[in-house]
Amino acid sequence: MAKMNDIEFQAIVRNEIEQALGHYDTEYSQDRIDAMDYYLGEPFGNEQTDRSQVVSTEVSDTIEHIMPSLMRIFTQSDDYVRFVPHGPEDVAIAEQASDYCNWIINNDNRGFEIMHNWFKDSLILKLGVVKFYWDEIVDVETEEYEGLNMDELTILVADPEVEVVSQDERTIGEDLETPEGIVIPAPVIYDVKIKRTKNTGSVRIENIPPEEFLIGNRAKSLEDASFVAHRSAMTVSDLVSMGYDRDEIEQYAGYTDLDISEERTSRFEDLESNSATDSNDPTMRHVLVTECYIRSDYDGDGVAEFRRVLTVGNGYHILENEEFDHIPFAVLSPILMPHRAIGRSVAELVMDVQLIKSTLMRQLLDNIYNTNNARVVAVEGQVNLDDLLTNRPGGIVRTRTAGAVQPLQVPEVSSSVFPALNYMDSVREQRTGISKQSMGLDADALQSTTATAVAAMQAASQGKIEMIARVFAETGVRSLFRGILHLVTKYQNKEKIIRLRNQFVPMNPREWESAYDVQINVGLGTAQRDQQVAFLSQIAQKQEQVLMQMGLNNPMVSLSQYRNTLAKIAELSGFKDASQFFAPAEQIEATLMQQVQAAQQAGPQQDPAVAVEMQKMQAELQMEQQKMEMEFQLKREKMAAELELRRQELEFEMQLRTEKVRSGIETSINLPRV
Repeated sequence: MAKMNDIEFQAIVRNEIEQALGHYDTEYSQDRIDAMDYYLGEPFGNEQTDRSQVVSTEVSDTIEHIMPSLMRIFTQSDDYVRFVPHGPEDVAIAEQASDYCNWIINNDNRGFEIMHNWFKDSLILKLGVVKFYWDEIVDVETEEYEGLNMDELTILVADPEVEVVSQDERTIGEDLETPEGIVIPAPVIYDVKIKRTKNTGSVRIENIPPEEFLIGNRAKSLEDASFVAHRSAMTVSDLVSMGYDRDEIEQYAGYTDLDISEERTSRFEDLESNSATDSNDPTMRHVLVTECYIRSDYDGDGVAEFRRVLTVGNGYHILENEEFDHIPFAVLSPILMPHRAIGRSVAELVMDVQLIKSTLMRQLLDNIYNTNNARVVAVEGQVNLDDLLTNRPGGIVRTRTAGAVQPLQVPEVSSSVFPALNYMDSVREQRTGISKQSMGLDADALQSTTATAVAAMQAASQGKIEMIARVFAETGVRSLFRGILHLVTKYQNKEKIIRLRNQFVPMNPREWESAYDVQINVGLGTAQRDQQVAFLSQIAQKQEQVLMQMGLNNPMVSLSQYRNTLAKIAELSGFKDASQFFAPAEQIEATLMQQVQAAQQAGPQQDPAVAVEMQKMQAELQMEQQKMEMEFQLKREKMAAELELRRQELEFEMQLRTEKVRSGIETSINLPRV
């Protein structure tokens, strides 16, 4: 089979995009518009003039109650995930990879904001999407140097990041002639202007609005999808700065369907002005950009490979087409649907509850309004209508006969409406686990039930939230961190120094394995944390008894283990940094060793058990120190060898120049430009 031409491949890409758009518009778009309207508390469209138009806020209340619990579960510590090593030899590297990937999302990116928007999109709109990619940054600096000698110049231009822009040479003094008649040239110095180009990069993570994300309608999950795309509106300036031809890009500039998308505008429904306007600046006009990841046999070898295709315009003109090795997206749905890539949202569980409660509340309020401002029955011709219509306190209504004006009785509906409202609250509780008790809003309910019953209700509510958290952890969060590990091991080719736990630690991902298993660090609920603190407190008491009765040199508990128990209690109590309360285990061991040494110098009054323990610790520390010294010695010897080699090269160059001078050959010592 022959390789596809551009027209054939463009037709395949266009067909995949249009099919995904059709499926998206049919299955999800209107549902998301409705969900956002419900969340914002927008009117339903059936409102009547002079009637109550109140809107209940079930969707918003439920989402906003779930969000703090989810954020606490995932962000109560700086470790979102831990990578599990394949064997004992990978333990240290897996630990380093875990620290670095968590550092990337918390420091190189806005981790809390990313997680918050990701979770909230999924709870409201069925789908939360993040995109991760390697952002290559090229930084160019111009530097000038004056008075460099040959050795300094050679070392400077040997840097692969340096390009010589201009070079001037100057002679200091005059040539010297030896008694033997040999002329020694005067020293030459150089004034150099260079351009230093630094290529740096980092992992970038972005929240993608769900309406910009497309997935093939036959996909059961993101992993087995044969087509995924990100549609966005970029400016002409953005695309030109990325290196694309301006004339080519401007052909496709103008309004895009994303600018007038109902789903996008619904997000700003509560604002007075949300209309899209195009800029008068030609470089700021929008261009529809579709970044596709498609599985296709483009090269005709009979095997479909994954490709990244970048298109512009509604005709999907192809700008880039390259083979790719991963899908740079991670998606979340709070309620999974088997064999479907997109599940259900929490919002759609309570949208009908919000509609029914709003209707009941409107009827109740209208009834109260009519009761407080009741209509009257007046006998025609027997009442002064001007007096009757002038409704003021103490006013007089003139009538010709008694009883000509009678109040019109309005049926009272509160007795039936309030039970209906309570019933709808119970429906919401059954669907979501969110109740007044779990929200802490109903003090009477908490007081009228036993502690066991309250705990059971809170546990039921927490169970629903924990289920959503587990779904997030095992799907999108796992995919995100696997993607981060893949990016740094593939693209980061230089060691990077980061600050971790108040120490500067070198990170070199090229030494890591990119296929580690991901263990999600899902936090505990409040009740579970309280239970663990209670259990750990009991353990700490037992450890204290062992240390007091059997001493430090006992076979059951070491001082470091006791410290770890106390540190864990502090972490479960909400303190991320236990070192502000307890010294690190290494410091404790070092202090004990110093105490042993001091006791040894003082005389035989030392405790033999303590001495044995300290000797053991000292031996371990000495072995670790020897290992570090050996590594440092190897690095030092390597650097010395490289310097010696460079010195020999410079000496050889100087000897060559001297021989040329002696032979009377005119030489040039201009250094070639890089």
